[in-house]
Amino acid sequence: MIGPTSNIDWKNIRIRLAQAVTPPNFTITPTLALTAGEPAGIGPDLCVQIAQRDLPCKLVIIASRELLQERARLLQLPLELMDYLPDAAVEHKTGRLQVLHVPLNKQVVPGKLDPANARYVLTTLERAVAGCGSGEFAAMVTAPVHKGVINDANITFTGHTEYLSQLTNSQVVMMLVGGGMRVTLATTHLPLKDVAAAITRESLERQLRIIRHDLSTRFDITEPRIAVAGLNPHAGESGHLGREEIDIIIPVLEKLRAEDMHLIGPLPADTLFNPSQLENYDCIFTMYHDQGLPVLKHASFGTGINITLGLPFIRTSVDHGTALNLAATGRADPGSLLAAIEMAVMLIRNRKP
Repeated sequence: MIGPTSNIDWKNIRIRLAQAVTPPNFTITPTLALTAGEPAGIGPDLCVQIAQRDLPCKLVIIASRELLQERARLLQLPLELMDYLPDAAVEHKTGRLQVLHVPLNKQVVPGKLDPANARYVLTTLERAVAGCGSGEFAAMVTAPVHKGVINDANITFTGHTEYLSQLTNSQVVMMLVGGGMRVTLATTHLPLKDVAAAITRESLERQLRIIRHDLSTRFDITEPRIAVAGLNPHAGESGHLGREEIDIIIPVLEKLRAEDMHLIGPLPADTLFNPSQLENYDCIFTMYHDQGLPVLKHASFGTGINITLGLPFIRTSVDHGTALNLAATGRADPGSLLAAIEMAVMLIRNRKP
């Protein structure tokens, strides 16, 4: 038993969303759930900071009221908190936040992790997922969490992407957007020594189908062009530097090309991101975390966006971590969170039944 989302009938929700002409809550001014992330990090700071901005949506912060109020005091920023009422039509107003209160397990010291609050973090995620599943929220946006402290609480946790996949029983793909690129990953938070064994024909085919589907239905790209990286240097050098391209990747690409998927590769990763070539791709599919993300984050850190493809709802997030050393200092940059909110709204409006 994971939590309150365990009772959600995701199969029926997917069918209902697919059949709906206008999906629930996908309105001109949608309501988004925002989880505040690790309470000792900059997530609460970012929530207080974006409260000072004009936003293209109604926003519900899922967090501790006391945490947000205390962080606003430390940041010396004005903040009015309103209790979230599902049926109340409350527009966003600068300096004000709607809060769906989740109590902390222990008082927070900014910058100091405490495993006692790990369960609080997961509860905020579970509540957002439940709200997206019921149509209460049109999408969820997440501030950063700290994987290590959750595991220190004896809770197995490898990341937002994997946890949301588990909660919704969905096959998902991690995408980051920024610097004029969309980069997706075949494997996510794995030790490098485990990557090759995790890449199979079945997993690659499934992931490429998810990527194509979401590029079409959420990004409004009619015929997505997907560039696929090889796993090995020089894409295996015709088998001399590894056979994964020949034995696994190429057969999958050939099968899907026969179904009219526009796939390019496998390409050597060291030249794949050449600026002169990027305009030829709508998305890049890389084989592991640090093959694709260093390039994208170099080009867009602070404004990049993390998106989980394959979920029965829209989820976006920031491209950075908890930045414990910046918590409550006023030096945290809300740019990535604002970009994630704006991206969620765009995806909501693009969504095709």
